Amino acid sequence: VEREAAEAIFAAGEESGASKRRRLGKGASSQAREGGQGEDQGEGVPGFAFDGSITLEDLRSEQALFAKARDWDQFHSPRNLALALVGEVGELCEVFQWKGEVKEGLPDFTDKERKHVGQELSDVLLYVLRLADKCHVDLPSAALGKIQLNAVKYPADKAKGSSKKYTEYY
Repeated sequence: VEREAAEAIFAAGEESGASKRRRLGKGASSQAREGGQGEDQGEGVPGFAFDGSITLEDLRSEQALFAKARDWDQFHSPRNLALALVGEVGELCEVFQWKGEVKEGLPDFTDKERKHVGQELSDVLLYVLRLADKCHVDLPSAALGKIQLNAVKYPADKAKGSSKKYTEYY
């Protein structure tokens, strides 16, 4: 099944930037991190890439150490973390509230607003990682599995350019 799902992902003959870099043994483009043009990231958006030197495991481990040093494990039950995550998502949404449509890259945001978005996204990410840690979910593997499942549910030849739910394709 895993091979079939992987083949479905690339049925349209396009390989994602991440899988191409893994296959070629490359991390994120350092040129992109430094603000240069960098390589195409799979969506025709040159010049943007995450810092490939920081892994989700690095962040999970740092967050676990941070919580342990403060004796916060006692408060970090899956339920509490999920509820805290919802609160952080709300704070992220507040940044965009009343802005109307927002362009990619946030060109109409001030530096202060862009920094705020980064802080709120970081809060959301860190709670997601902490929740995955406490639920013993290997998040990178689960996320790749979900992408594979979505490739089957949303075949490129049927879903391209459409916002329909997968149940409407069959």
